[in-house]
Amino acid sequence: MPAGIRKTREAQRLFLLPGGEGQDEGEPKNKLHFPLRQLSFALMADIQRARQLRKDETWAEKLLWRWLRDRRFSNYKFRRQHPEGIYCLGFFCEAARLSIEVDGFGHGHPDQQRHDAERKAFLTSRGIKELRFWNSSLRRNAQSIRDTIFRELQERAPHPLPDYTLPMGSKKKLD
Repeated sequence: MPAGIRKTREAQRLFLLPGGEGQDEGEPKNKLHFPLRQLSFALMADIQRARQLRKDETWAEKLLWRWLRDRRFSNYKFRRQHPEGIYCLGFFCEAARLSIEVDGFGHGHPDQQRHDAERKAFLTSRGIKELRFWNSSLRRNAQSIRDTIFRELQERAPHPLPDYTLPMGSKKKLD
């Protein structure tokens, strides 16, 4: 069999062409259009990278995760080290399409700032808003950071507030 035909058959097997073009009789039509082997390797690499990042988290990431985990933050579900394209989002809420990052001193360098700007543009193109906080501000301004996160979450995906947040006596007026 000539090399060109062999490559075409291999491409059919790996890429599974749309609409049945070039497929043998009896094969399902409209299969996936990407190499499954490459996809599984990419997903495995993303998962392994996310696991490693979770193991090597900074004190600031540990603190922020204590606030956000287990739906502790007004019942919003967050993920840690969520892969999005070629980036790994530190903390991500799918419902609000909100990413939260905590940055150390390395993010002050011009090269890193350019990279962060490219990342922000990419995430914005996917409808994801990114909040960035300096590690040092987590210690000094913890409550204002919590308020900022809560305000963004409520703007993007409002959740009803629990009864215990209502002022005293208001519950009786609502009933």
